Amino acid sequence: MSTKTNNMQYLPFALLTVVCWGVYGVCMHIGSVGMKNPEHGRLMAFIWVGIAYFLTAIIAPIIIFKIKGGPVEFWNYPAKGWQWSLFAGTLGAIGALGVLLAFGKMPSPAYVPVIMSIIFAGAPIVNAVVSTTKEGNWAHVKAPFLIGIALAAIGGYLVTKNAPKPPPTASAPSKH
Repeated sequence: MSTKTNNMQYLPFALLTVVCWGVYGVCMHIGSVGMKNPEHGRLMAFIWVGIAYFLTAIIAPIIIFKIKGGPVEFWNYPAKGWQWSLFAGTLGAIGALGVLLAFGKMPSPAYVPVIMSIIFAGAPIVNAVVSTTKEGNWAHVKAPFLIGIALAAIGGYLVTKNAPKPPPTASAPSKH
């Protein structure tokens, strides 16, 4: 196997995440509307998102650890590892809550692609800046990296401003 092929083993998992996160906002919006509670539906949906995280992120790994003999005693994990992981999970949960709260502030009907385009164009930009800063790699930044950041911003803006929507319905003529 070539080194290039071997180095691309992450790609199927990255694409899995693209697909999952690509439909995430649509599913969250459908779930929150499906709660049939305009005032509290988004938070009701968020509870179920949390249950899904619990099942997927706690129960599934514990089962896998039990099967493969991994470390089930998560309370004994190294402090730096669990603290940063807990912080990352908190950021993810706050982000998911932010998505739902953004849906609640959209003009009716909420147009999911606009919100998700802002998020999914903005998040890679934030990640690029934070990661480059954390690794101390600003001295190694080349023009294509900066152009990529600019294109992500431009792409998010273009999708947000030009998202396909049905034309507005004609309003009834005003009576004078």
